[in-house]
Amino acid sequence: MENPLNQTLNGLSPLPPAREIPAAFYASVRSWWSVGEKQSAISEERLLRRLPFFRPQNLSHEPNTDSPVIAHSSRVDLSTPKHYLNTLSITPTSPSPDAPPPAILLHGYGAGLGFFFQNFLPLAQWAGHRGASIYALDWLGMGRSARVPFTIKAKRDDVRARVQEAESFFIDSLEEWRLKMGLSQMTLVGHSLGAYFSVAYALKYPERVSRLVLLSPAGIPRGPNLTEPSRELTDDGEASTSSPTTTRPAAMKREQSSMEKATRGKVEHIRAEQRENKKNESRSRKILTYLWEEGWSPFQLVRSTVFWGPMLIGKYSSRRFSGLTEEETRDMHDYIMNITLAKGSGEYCISHILEPGAHARMPMVDRIDAVKVPVTFVYGDHDWMDPKGGEESVEKLRKAGNGNGRMYIINNSGHHVYLDNPKAVNDLLVEELDRAKWRR
Repeated sequence: MENPLNQTLNGLSPLPPAREIPAAFYASVRSWWSVGEKQSAISEERLLRRLPFFRPQNLSHEPNTDSPVIAHSSRVDLSTPKHYLNTLSITPTSPSPDAPPPAILLHGYGAGLGFFFQNFLPLAQWAGHRGASIYALDWLGMGRSARVPFTIKAKRDDVRARVQEAESFFIDSLEEWRLKMGLSQMTLVGHSLGAYFSVAYALKYPERVSRLVLLSPAGIPRGPNLTEPSRELTDDGEASTSSPTTTRPAAMKREQSSMEKATRGKVEHIRAEQRENKKNESRSRKILTYLWEEGWSPFQLVRSTVFWGPMLIGKYSSRRFSGLTEEETRDMHDYIMNITLAKGSGEYCISHILEPGAHARMPMVDRIDAVKVPVTFVYGDHDWMDPKGGEESVEKLRKAGNGNGRMYIINNSGHHVYLDNPKAVNDLLVEELDRAKWRR
C-alpha cells in the first residue's frame, strides 16, 4: 500500500527506502534536477507532518481547536526587500499570561529547522501545558530562509571587524525577526554554529535573552577544536556509538537516554577520544578541510559536482542518521539534499568566524563573562566539539558573578545530540525551559 504521506503531497513520486541510500545513487541524481523552492517546501513538510498538530498552509478547513497547540510554517518578512526567515511556530490554543518566555530553536551550520523534528513533539507538549510558544527558524542565508548575497566589507586583516560583520548578518536578522513577532524576551536553544550565534546575540541584545541552552556549541574554546569544520558534512555518526576502547551496539542508543553533569574526568575522556579520531581521519575529509580553509565551503563543493555531490549527501544521511527509521532517514536525505543544493549564501560566513583548524577568531570563552543570564552547555559523550571550552566558560561565568552556568554530557550521542539521543535532550530542554519560568 502506498504511503499516505506520498499521496498527500501533490502526487510526489516516493523516494527510495533508506536501505538503498547511498546505493540508490541514481535516485539522488534524479533529486538533484528537481531541486527548487517547491520541492524544498515539500521535503520540509514531510518531516513536520509527523506532528499531529501541524497545519499545512494549503489546508482549507479550520484547525482542530481541541489540540493544546497548533503548528504552522510561514515566511517572516524582514525590512530589506526579499529578506525573510523561514519559521515554524508552535503556539498554544490557550496562551497563559504567566507563561515563560518562548523558546527559539536555532540550527547549526548548513542545516535547517527540520533537523529538530524529533524534538518538536515533547517541546510542544510542554508549550501546551505552560501556555507558552516554541519557534524554530532557519538562519538568514540557510535552510529555507532567503538566500541573499553574503558579503564582508571589512579588510582582511581587521579580524574584529570581519567577525562582527559576519555575526551581525545573522544576529541582526534574528533581532528584526523578534520585533516582527512581537516577542519581548526569548530562551535561545542553539546547536553548533547556531549556539555560537546565540551567544553573540545575547552579547549584543542582552535584555532580549532569558536563558541560553547551547547544544554542542562551536567557537567556544580558545584553542582549536579537536576536529575540523568539514565534519558538518562528512560526520557519519560512528563516533556516537563507539570509542577508541569500547564498541557499543547501535541498539543501545535507543535503550539508553541518560544525561549527567559534566566532570573533569568525563571531559578529558571525550577529548582523548577526539584526539584518537583526529589521527584516523579520512583522506577525503582532509581534502574538504583544505578546500574550506582556501575559502570554499563543503556545500559549494557539493553543488559544483553533479555526480559526486548527491552520492556524498546520500552517504552522509544514511550513515549519520542510522538511528532513525527507514522512512525518517529517507525524508532527512531528501530534506538535506534540497537545502544543500540551494543557492549559496550564509554558509560563506565560516571563514570569517573560524580560523584554519576550526577555532574561533574571537572565541566565546573570552567574551562569555559579559553574559548575565543562565547558560547551559550540552555535549555528547562522543562529541567532536571540544568540551573544554564549555568547562572554562562555566568557570569564567562564575568568576564574573554569574553562578547560573552549568554543563551536561548526553550519553550515547555525538555532535547532533538532539538527534542521537532525543529522549535525554528533550528531558533536559523541558527542565531548562521550566527553569526560565522559575527565574521570572
